[in-house]
Amino acid sequence: MSARVFNVLFLCTGNSARSILAESILNQLGRGRFRAYSAGSHPAGQINPFALALLNQQGLPTASLRSKSWDEFARPDAPALDFVFTVCDKAGDEVCPVWPGQPMTAHWGIEDPAAVEGDDDAKRHAALLAFRYLSRRISIFLSLPFDKLDAMSLQRELDNIGKLREKGE
Repeated sequence: MSARVFNVLFLCTGNSARSILAESILNQLGRGRFRAYSAGSHPAGQINPFALALLNQQGLPTASLRSKSWDEFARPDAPALDFVFTVCDKAGDEVCPVWPGQPMTAHWGIEDPAAVEGDDDAKRHAALLAFRYLSRRISIFLSLPFDKLDAMSLQRELDNIGKLREKGE
């Protein structure tokens, strides 16, 4: 892989949990080869406290995280994006944003831990599941031989990552 840094945007509806988790995970695991961002079509304006607590427990970066609109990435001064992944759960009733333009895109649907009702243990568990699913998908993404895959093969791999489910599901 070249020394080029790839810009990755994770999109969901509220930009409070799933995309925030993915941004932090990729910025840590990508080790300077990738720069991750996150945004939402209808941002909540705050980070889900259970997602934030989990990231802190895992020792992952949280200082620059904030809930923001995907409009920030449509501005002329926005970073040029190489990859855009939607992480909303298409099986639910939410609307997944679609990103126009040239970046490679894929849908990596994850259930929204911010939508879980119940006690704090249920909410912590939901955040942990989303974290695990995203960590696994991001790890597989990082292991792809980018310099050896043509665009069609890379797109197929990105789509396949989004179809992965954890054992026991």
